[in-house]
Amino acid sequence: MNSLQMYETMSALSAQMVAAAAAGDWERLVALEKDCAGLARHLQRVEPLALSAEERDRKVELIRRILADDAEVRRHTEPWMEHARQFLGGAARERKVRDAYSALG
Repeated sequence: MNSLQMYETMSALSAQMVAAAAAGDWERLVALEKDCAGLARHLQRVEPLALSAEERDRKVELIRRILADDAEVRRHTEPWMEHARQFLGGAARERKVRDAYSALG
């Protein structure tokens, strides 16, 4: 698979990630993200191809689409992440208070 094909695959995966995030399918989102990250790591090791002007334009279009998909995934996941942070932070505070009071009595 050449680098342009990898960008094509990453773009397809990022579109699937948007669908998974919109559906709240966090397990699928995580699996897709791992696949996409694996491609990104592989892409860093691949010898860059000499691209025609048309291929360069396609590469730029794919990168923009991937970035737009990433922003959309974040739009869906950030509220959930904030809720999880508040929940976990509240549990940590509750544990600290419980530990402090149990140490006194």
